[in-house]
Amino acid sequence: MTTSSNVSDFLVVIPARLGSTRLPRKPLADIAGKPMVIRVAERALQSKAQGVVVATDSSEIQAVCDEHRIECLLTSADHPTGTDRIAEVAQLLKLPDSALIVNVQGDEPLIPPELINEVAQTLANNPHCAISTIATPITHSTDITNPNIVKVVLNRTNEALYFSRAPIPFVRDASQTNNVTHLRHLGIYAYRTDFLQAYTRLEPAPPEQAEALEQLRALWNGYRIAVHTTLNAPPAGVDTLEDLERVRQTFINP
Repeated sequence: MTTSSNVSDFLVVIPARLGSTRLPRKPLADIAGKPMVIRVAERALQSKAQGVVVATDSSEIQAVCDEHRIECLLTSADHPTGTDRIAEVAQLLKLPDSALIVNVQGDEPLIPPELINEVAQTLANNPHCAISTIATPITHSTDITNPNIVKVVLNRTNEALYFSRAPIPFVRDASQTNNVTHLRHLGIYAYRTDFLQAYTRLEPAPPEQAEALEQLRALWNGYRIAVHTTLNAPPAGVDTLEDLERVRQTFINP
């Protein structure tokens, strides 16, 4: 592994799609006077990124970003994943193959800027990897069996072996429980631009379809994913109306 100190040569892209089954028009949901997508962008602007771009298929979201002076690109409405949308941004901006892009989800208005820096630094430190991401130790045993919480198992060089909604590693012998640390995967990624262009040409992989985890497409096709483990788990994002109310209270009563 090579090291690179204080990386700042990266771009943050925030995919923001207006349609959402669980919380309609989520990116435009008001949080203490500003739309959620703007709150996310403001967090990202506190990182070391050279720039922050919202990528959307909605003229409404683009208008809101223009109003708040946040750079925004209108992308195709046909992208099946946020990763495909980010790949289009890389093409539109004519980024070089070696450029680093951090994908910050548009429903993470409380994301710590340092977490963005860490995922970018991890990819910069691992030039043999196409992707980097973040994990954190699971502290509640019920989370291990919760299929809504994605787990990841690493190899000895802190690269991902597998991601799953199932409890991995499975502890067959209860006497070994104290020797195993289960890791929760956090949905923030950094990519190299050349991987993004390759990703758009890859067919969905069987384990990806079974688990509904698109990062498994990369592993299935032999790409390596570096994983940084942090003890500082970020606050949960916004998936439901209850989540939205919790985040609103955080901004009202910091």
